[in-house]
Amino acid sequence: MSPFKKPPQNRPAINPLSRRQLLGASATGAATIAGAGALLAASPAPAAPRAADRSRRRLGPPGSSGVRLRWLGNNGWEIRFGDPDKPTTLLIDPWITRFHTGTYTPRGADPATPITVDTDLIDSLQLRADQILVTHGHYDHLPDIPHIAASTGATVLGTETHANLLTALGAPQDQLSVVHGGELLQFDGYTIQVIPSLHSMTGPRKKVPFPGTRPGTPPPRPRVISELVEGGTLAYLVTIGDRLSILDHGAANYDARQLTGLAPDVLLLQPGGASVPDYVPHLMDVLDHPPYVIPTHWDDFDYPLTDPARDWGGLTALEQAVRAASPTTRFIRLDHLESFTP
Repeated sequence: MSPFKKPPQNRPAINPLSRRQLLGASATGAATIAGAGALLAASPAPAAPRAADRSRRRLGPPGSSGVRLRWLGNNGWEIRFGDPDKPTTLLIDPWITRFHTGTYTPRGADPATPITVDTDLIDSLQLRADQILVTHGHYDHLPDIPHIAASTGATVLGTETHANLLTALGAPQDQLSVVHGGELLQFDGYTIQVIPSLHSMTGPRKKVPFPGTRPGTPPPRPRVISELVEGGTLAYLVTIGDRLSILDHGAANYDARQLTGLAPDVLLLQPGGASVPDYVPHLMDVLDHPPYVIPTHWDDFDYPLTDPARDWGGLTALEQAVRAASPTTRFIRLDHLESFTP
């Protein structure tokens, strides 16, 4: 049986991006093409010290883990495992609506873009969830979560700012769990490790787009995308028994000190990282060269999820950098709504 599962719909041919589009990766999205190219040009960094307890299980052939990852576009992921009739399901940053922002155009995203939620589109996917993991609070990660949480009953993990923004957007408060980074949460047959992380810093002054926090009481309901601030960035390591572990950062940055000793089987990795020295080589060393890298957050989300994914311009450089830094790692590219079982 193939480890891949295509979504059940016909897809039009992918139109190539123009040079103007390729050069238009904005500060609120990911790095520019030149920045993405720096991934490959970086020289390998010294390997991080290995933790004494670091070990990685021996994986079987692709398709044998029983854990299915489905890409929901951008940094959206569905992880399913367990009983086929009622699987345990985790969602990471599910953003289905994908309202138009112009993020990857030369002008970049308009901060005054209204926030909208297409509940009919979300419901058409018939999503289920036990937990929803929020990496940060930006407009391409957060807006659909209140509706998904309400319709699934899922627990939502995120920082205080994420919880306050979600509350302001109408999420059920009793389903929100505030985490800080450092937690190791035990569930039935799996764990979720919450890891402090960092957001991408872009532009000549190396700034986080839409920075800030919203501590204390929830703010007024956010109406435009600039009101969805970063609010702290988290990474998550999901470990399913002795079968598989999956790491997601949610942005093209990381704190290597927080990752030392981890050895995930699957790394969900974003292109970009131009502000991070040796972004890919150092990460591969720190994580002991994961068996699988699956790119995330590489598609231009001005196009709908029902279209084939359109590269904003960083995917090729990311793949080349991974292959150069970690020749034994399998680079698995998925299309929108496509699934893969390691």
